[in-house]
Amino acid sequence: MTFEQMIMDTRILFTVVSFLTFIGIILWAYSARRRADFEVAANLPFADEFDTQAAEKQHV
Repeated sequence: MTFEQMIMDTRILFTVVSFLTFIGIILWAYSARRRADFEVAANLPFADEFDTQAAEKQHV
């Protein structure tokens, strides 16, 4: 086996592992079990806004 062939095999292996990792992340992100966690995380930027509005209503 030549050095060039070893490099080519390593590149192919790295590409396959990277692709499988990408597919795994996609499956993890779109799984139904994660939906509730992601909905909570999606609303985090607005949490302070709701707290501020509630505090303003209490001071009125």
